[in-house]
Amino acid sequence: MTNLSARLYRNRAALNVLAGSIDNARQVFEAAQGHVLVGVLSKNYPDAPSAAEAMQAYGAAIENAVSIGLGAGDNRQAAVVAEIVRSYPGAHINQVFPAVGATRANLGSRDSWINSLVSPSGRPGYVNISTGPASAAGTEPAIVPVRAAIALIRDMGGNAIKYFPMKGLELEAEYRAVAAACAEEQFALEPTGGIDLDNFGAIVQIALEAGVPQVIPHVYSSIIDPATGDTSVKHVQTLHRTLTELVDRYA
Repeated sequence: MTNLSARLYRNRAALNVLAGSIDNARQVFEAAQGHVLVGVLSKNYPDAPSAAEAMQAYGAAIENAVSIGLGAGDNRQAAVVAEIVRSYPGAHINQVFPAVGATRANLGSRDSWINSLVSPSGRPGYVNISTGPASAAGTEPAIVPVRAAIALIRDMGGNAIKYFPMKGLELEAEYRAVAAACAEEQFALEPTGGIDLDNFGAIVQIALEAGVPQVIPHVYSSIIDPATGDTSVKHVQTLHRTLTELVDRYA
């Protein structure tokens, strides 16, 4: 287990949210009782060194509970994220499928959790692994069985499937198939995209009920106050309460 274990409630689940500032990150961290990863997006900085410096400052305030982000799954940031981890590993790293191996190599002997972005394919039981800057632009996406994707991610040193964009529960049949495969393979799942206060409980429940060992739902824009840019502490408290109740039910 990586140093992410301190963030997981009963070793099963944690939130992944954004923060508008370091002060907001502290508030969010406290609201979730430490069961949270705070996303800091590399896309918001001009280069890897300045992003790493900012992430270190966030990390100092929240026990390094930093999730190094691409920025809305932007695969053009894959190389930047791989470069950031040379100087700051955070606790959690978001990466596109083809760049997981390079990111793990750049970490060296340092510990961190790397997810691997795969996308819905339109066919339950299969995912699109063409999520890199070149492969995503191609005309023939690589559609593979979910279990094959999991094996490849393990080969590259990844820790979890980041399933994005899942559009809330719009693609429920595909999401349920991904959750079933993760449970069978005892592999972690990070549902991402279109998750809000209304569908959060159902999305987490589907994963836990299937037997997924660790679940990290990403809840971003739906809980951000557009007037301040801060993530709502009240909403984080609500999500954390739902998360812990579900984990207790399916532990």
